[in-house]
Amino acid sequence: MTFRASVLTLYPEMFPGPLGISLAGRALGEGIWSLDARNIRDFATDKHRSVDDTPAGGGAGMVLKPDVLAAALDSVADGRPMLAMTPRGAPLTQARVRELAAGQGAVVLCGRFEGFDERIFEGRPLEPVSIGDYVLSGGELGAMVLLDACVRLLPGVMGAASSGEEESFEKGLLEYPHYTRPVDWEGRTIPEVLRSGDHAKIAAWRHARAIDDTRLRRPDLIERHGGARQSPPSGARHED
Repeated sequence: MTFRASVLTLYPEMFPGPLGISLAGRALGEGIWSLDARNIRDFATDKHRSVDDTPAGGGAGMVLKPDVLAAALDSVADGRPMLAMTPRGAPLTQARVRELAAGQGAVVLCGRFEGFDERIFEGRPLEPVSIGDYVLSGGELGAMVLLDACVRLLPGVMGAASSGEEESFEKGLLEYPHYTRPVDWEGRTIPEVLRSGDHAKIAAWRHARAIDDTRLRRPDLIERHGGARQSPPSGARHED
């Protein structure tokens, strides 16, 4: 089953962009997923192909019109989840990415200007999504982030089926640190436990480091997921 992505944007020429190279690009070429970028302006009805208007109540900027957005969404509606990239959305999580990747695809609506007329969220089953607590010029980069996160999880995209199982956020923790040769670099050596060949000790060390780094860098994850209370990978035991 091909994962089908439809992107509604004022700048379809931005796609596939980074999605056309590396893992996502190779998967796109192999037909593991498909990408259809459509211009929202094609669904405008006036001679000027207007897609926005001034904010009701006054204020700076322009707002994307609900009738144009609805027509664009209706043109690709087929039961796939519909997501709108906006800083007012819920944070994108790895759990949500996995849900999307397990489905038939997604429709992604890219915001611009001051954003969407709020009525579009009432009139269509549109899920507002944010990729972080900051503001971009538009939703296109956010759409690329979302789709890249999904595509890499599709069967046949990553080299091994288990490649994503112990990555950051999969178990509510940041991933443990990695090392490779040379063993000694500028007086810094690979931790001895990683050279011991003892898989249980390695698993326990990795889990402990994942907890420590998450507590230091992302205490919100520890609080939200109870990461320090989760079982170590590979069944290894670790005491706080």
